[in-house]
Amino acid sequence: MPRYLLDTDICSYIIKRKSPDLLSKLRTGLLNEELAISAITRGELLYGIAILPEATSLHLAVRAFLAYIPCLEWPVEAAEHYASLRASQKFTGNPVGYMDTLIACHALAENLILYPSPLKNPKNNRQ
Repeated sequence: MPRYLLDTDICSYIIKRKSPDLLSKLRTGLLNEELAISAITRGELLYGIAILPEATSLHLAVRAFLAYIPCLEWPVEAAEHYASLRASQKFTGNPVGYMDTLIACHALAENLILYPSPLKNPKNNRQ
């Protein structure tokens, strides 16, 4: 059973092999069956390669990554979390990207720890 849900940014970072330490943690996490991605993350990664048809090496890397990482369906329970979290974001004036919020709600519904990118800047994450 997975313990961690990887967000799209960290997956992209892994796919582009930007950190040997992170790749090592990924291998360990996969061997221990601790990692998964949301179907939403899968969709975002596939969208990324769909808009870059000429990036053949990226296509291969994304497809290889998706072949090995477990992908969880977005559960109905996540919708309840999404509604209250989006409302809270709106009322507090602290919006987060829609997809990031959906992925976070997936983690909440599955009782998983969300593993976001260490490079993410919340100020640049508004939609």
